Amino acid sequence: MRRSARFFRSTVPALGALAALAALAACSSNRERPKADLAAAQVNTIGVNSYLWRAALEAVSFAPLLQADSNGGVIVTDWYANPANPGERVKVTVSILDTDLRADALRVAASRQVAQGANWVDAPVQAATVQKLEDIILTKARELRRQAVAG
Repeated sequence: MRRSARFFRSTVPALGALAALAALAACSSNRERPKADLAAAQVNTIGVNSYLWRAALEAVSFAPLLQADSNGGVIVTDWYANPANPGERVKVTVSILDTDLRADALRVAASRQVAQGANWVDAPVQAATVQKLEDIILTKARELRRQAVAG
């Protein structure tokens, strides 16, 4: 059998299958697709609620990031020492637990250390500090959502 005949026999069925797929794709594009509500409370193209994610990133932007996993919903900062108080440093972990914009979809944990001589020693974090950071994130997330609805 000649080379051109073999090529023709192997190519024609493949071209036919390709044409059939193209026809099916053309049929499906004629259907009306649902419109996405970009301002919905459940916006999760990144794995978690995007309003909570953006608000959390903004809230911890004062510190350098160690980890930011948008699919898992985890943000971890490195140690941050306020220049006004260099004998104390904090580290923050934000976990976004759900795709909905709800208060229970957010968890903030903080660690604090104080300098004692040349060493850093763990110190307690006030519960009000963590609660305040959660409130800041939730307020900003709701504001971002309102802006998306209005815009």
